[in-house]
Formats: sequence, structure tokens, C-alpha cells
Amino acid sequence: MIDPEFFGERAQRRVEYLTLGLGAAAAIAAFFWRGWPEALGIVLGAAVAWLNFRWLRRFVAWVARIALPQAGQEKPRMPRRVYWQMIARYALLALVLYVILIRFYWPALAFVCGLFSLAAAVLLEVIGELILTARRRTPA
Repeated sequence: MIDPEFFGERAQRRVEYLTLGLGAAAAIAAFFWRGWPEALGIVLGAAVAWLNFRWLRRFVAWVARIALPQAGQEKPRMPRRVYWQMIARYALLALVLYVILIRFYWPALAFVCGLFSLAAAVLLEVIGELILTARRRTPA
């Protein structure tokens, strides 16, 4: 059985929460600074980033669960739905961006800023882990 902490299960959950929290904080700031269209764009971008991260987590767990029993085989078999799910992540991003640009007045830059909430969350998680690791190694 795979140890869930090997894949950083708790860190991944913290990244999810941070993504939503940072997206919400940025949307509130954007609402007061630029108005509701930008805030809505950031919320939508953060939501898509969060969903994309969850799908990526599920995809990696699924591949690990399928591939481990096939370890050592020359050509491991992967169901086609695994590939389609990976393609669907990018299709969702492209579709949302297309709809924003063509149909609605939601600034695309605000949407992209919302997508960056995931990168900011990962960066905060890494910094937090580095600080905790340094504190554990420092003698009292």
C-alpha cells in the first residue's frame, strides 16, 4: 500500500485551501479597487485553478494506483479515460477563457490573476515547509 504522506497529502490539501483563500482575498481587494467584473474574473480564475489542481491530484493518484501493480512490465496498460481526463483539464481552461473573451465582460487579465492563486499557494506551502524544516533542525 502507498503511504499517503509520501505524496504529501496534507500539503496538497493545504495548497487547495490556500488557493481558494488567496483567490478570495484577491477578489475582495479587486472588488474595492477595480469593481465587480475584475473580482468576478479573479474568483472564476481561482475556482478553475482549484478544480484543475484537484483533477491533477486525482489523475496522479489514479496513475499510481494503476501503474504500481504493473511495475516491471515492459508496456504498462493505461485506460483511455485517464488520457481523456488529462485533456479535459486543458479543455476546461481553454473553454472558460474563450467564453470570457467572446461572450462576457470579465477581464481576461483578472481571470489569469485568479489562476495564479494556485502558484502563490504552492509558493506559500513551500516557504512554510522550508521554515518548519529549518526550525526542526536548529538546536534549542
